[in-house]
Amino acid sequence: MSERIDYMEVAPAGVKALGGVYAYVMKSGLSEILVDLVYLRVSQINGCAYCIDLHSRDLLKKGIQVEKLVLVQAWREAGNVFDERERAALAWAESVTRVADTAVPDTDFQAASAVFSQKELVDLTIAIGLMNTYNRMAISFRRLPEAALAARKSPSSAV
Repeated sequence: MSERIDYMEVAPAGVKALGGVYAYVMKSGLSEILVDLVYLRVSQINGCAYCIDLHSRDLLKKGIQVEKLVLVQAWREAGNVFDERERAALAWAESVTRVADTAVPDTDFQAASAVFSQKELVDLTIAIGLMNTYNRMAISFRRLPEAALAARKSPSSAV
């Protein structure tokens, strides 16, 4: 697989605008780990290899334990590995990302609202929407994950 379009080169102003939203989210007061867990889960749902790779690496750099990282996809079965806010954020991310299937029901909104303030919930939803946009860009234009680029350079050092 090869990259179709280098969207960062072709539309730098658009990518910069998305970066402004990213900067807003990072200054919103939500925990960086929480946001990165949400970014990872959204990317898993969408099947975005580039973003799964990127956010997994980010979480590892921020000190998340590998045991927790590998359970993000199955967080509901992971017991207390994820705290209450993380579980609520992951559930909200799944419902919002799958909006065409879920229509984000009142029960999901009520569950998220029980854990997050209105501002936090709006900021979290902005983060979810942003990651869905980034996923669509990376998937559509075949942006390669760092692991795939490394494998091309040296097949024996793929990770």
